[in-house]
Amino acid sequence: MLHNKLLVFSQMKQEYLQLIDKLMALPRDWHRAGSVDRNLLLAIVRHCESLGRIRQSAETGAGRTTLLFSNLSDNHLVFAKDDGRSLSQTRTSSFLRAENVTFIEGPTQKTLPNYEFDHNFQVVLIDGPHGYPFPDLEYYYFYPRLESGSLLILDDTQIPSIGRMLEILKADPMFDLVEIVSNAAFLKRTNAPIIDPCSDSWWLQGYNRSHYEQIISPASPTKKSSFDQFLHKVSKLTPQIIKDSLPNALKKKLQSRM
Repeated sequence: MLHNKLLVFSQMKQEYLQLIDKLMALPRDWHRAGSVDRNLLLAIVRHCESLGRIRQSAETGAGRTTLLFSNLSDNHLVFAKDDGRSLSQTRTSSFLRAENVTFIEGPTQKTLPNYEFDHNFQVVLIDGPHGYPFPDLEYYYFYPRLESGSLLILDDTQIPSIGRMLEILKADPMFDLVEIVSNAAFLKRTNAPIIDPCSDSWWLQGYNRSHYEQIISPASPTKKSSFDQFLHKVSKLTPQIIKDSLPNALKKKLQSRM
């Protein structure tokens, strides 16, 4: 395992490794809206290099990942607000290739619904507001624009609501989970048809499949559960006068199971 990692690093462009070293050397209080570690930055470079040229990318939130993407992507969109000076510090950093980045400042809850996308993405990082349902909202506006083979990175999956979102995406035919690095999930977009963002379609989603199949394919009436068999035996031993005294609703429910 260690040999494989060293091989990957040796094949990675030295300029990116040097950039990551510089980004990690920034003060811990460079901004106060969270941070990322070296392993996550290395994983982003590794996956982006495997995709080839990154023509279009996007992220919610700003910071070291923005500086990295500005060197990896031809055109990088950033949806963020200046929480903890994350946006202002990023914009003025000497490591930012500003010609490759477009900033859309403001709460993503407002900026994303109002933004008109005219292209698809090879990489999208969701790392904006973490409270429910805001990461889900961000996903809603990005997922129709993820092309086949593209990468969706979902950060901070240790937060329960985001972890649940990951479980939903893992079960979706549209995505394959590649790996989790430093609580960030790397998911690859498959060739599966997109779920129409203006439809209902809950029954098409893998997370709901077992529930849907239970609805459309109930257990055969000839295959009684052990509890149903128990009810049948008790019914035979119960005097009719007691059966007649039961409420009609309860009688119908019991009869349906016997």
